[in-house]
Amino acid sequence: MKTKKIILIAVVVVVVVGAGIWLFAGSPAKHKVTYATATVSKGDISNSVTATGTIEPVTEVEVGTQVSGIIDKIYVDYNSEVTKGQLIAEMDRITLQSELASQQATYDGAKAEYEYQKKNYERSKGLHEKSLISDTDFEQALYNYQKAKSSYDSSKASLAKAERNLSYATITSPIDGVVISRDVEAGQTVASGFETPTLFTIAADLTQMQVVADVDEADIGGIIEGQRASFTVDAYPNDVFEGIVTQIRLGDASSTSNTSSTSTVVTYEVVISAPNPDLKLKPRLTANVTIYILDKKDVLSVPNKALRFTPEKPLIGKNDIVKDCEGEHKLWTREGTTFTAHPVEVGISNGISTEIISGIPEGTKVVTEATIGVMPGENMGPEGNMENGGERSPFMPGPPGSKKKK
Repeated sequence: MKTKKIILIAVVVVVVVGAGIWLFAGSPAKHKVTYATATVSKGDISNSVTATGTIEPVTEVEVGTQVSGIIDKIYVDYNSEVTKGQLIAEMDRITLQSELASQQATYDGAKAEYEYQKKNYERSKGLHEKSLISDTDFEQALYNYQKAKSSYDSSKASLAKAERNLSYATITSPIDGVVISRDVEAGQTVASGFETPTLFTIAADLTQMQVVADVDEADIGGIIEGQRASFTVDAYPNDVFEGIVTQIRLGDASSTSNTSSTSTVVTYEVVISAPNPDLKLKPRLTANVTIYILDKKDVLSVPNKALRFTPEKPLIGKNDIVKDCEGEHKLWTREGTTFTAHPVEVGISNGISTEIISGIPEGTKVVTEATIGVMPGENMGPEGNMENGGERSPFMPGPPGSKKKK
């Protein structure tokens, strides 16, 4: 009986010890690797630059006057449609007509004096050739003739100027268009000194507008003529207008200094076409512009992280098979436990997606990333690491009795 009790106690001790070892030392650990995939599909890839600009007419002419005087009559107003050569305003003519009359009288007198001295010179020349008059008399006749000719030419130029000034009193439109600005009123005096005063501003065709956008110097290198652009205006927040980059004004760079931080911002003017068939766009509206420096439609693409994925431990199991290949850019597919590499040729990238030119068909599922996680209820190994390539947080406490090696 004593022997049986001893054997029974020994068995119980062995069972208890075994259970304790299993409980504290842990069972064989397991880990779960989750693979995310993406489908090679067609889509749009674009990268853009944003800027702020102003809506302006493509052709805009400022109409002024080259003579001083009083505005007598005005025949157009804001938004008036005008044609080339149409009378739009007149200035008071009295002073200009008086000046013309004075110049006409001076011209007539100079012309008469010139004709008289010319005939006198021709007579003196004939007599001098026959030695009938002295050299002094001939030279005096020549001098009088040249002086009269100079006065006559001067009076002719002054008369032409007076006639031109009188014609400036009649102000006509230089182009077909619409009056978008009127800066004078009837009875107002204008003075043309060192610069010509502006009376009207006429836009040629408001159905064809343009956006002049200020692009930062950091972005100007990626912009070329012909790129697609879109913009919005606060007047129509739900409408998106389309245009094309038509010009990059390299000589129109402007800079703005920030005195508080002593920094300078340099921008360049970029001109974008803005068709305006319904006349929604008004001159001087502020436009929020997006210029697409990369823009491809309906091309094969994958997420960028698919090109960065590589099936290496601990992202794969011991029994997984890896079929690699040569190539700078690869995409990986997974069937069962087999990873297969596909060399591909890539195109443009916007930082999120990359164009696939060739190497893999549309609709293929490719691996983008792998995530290692601990399965619910699994235990840790004696060193605190997940077995079979698993990972363990360094902040998780180890199993009872575990010690660090020194």
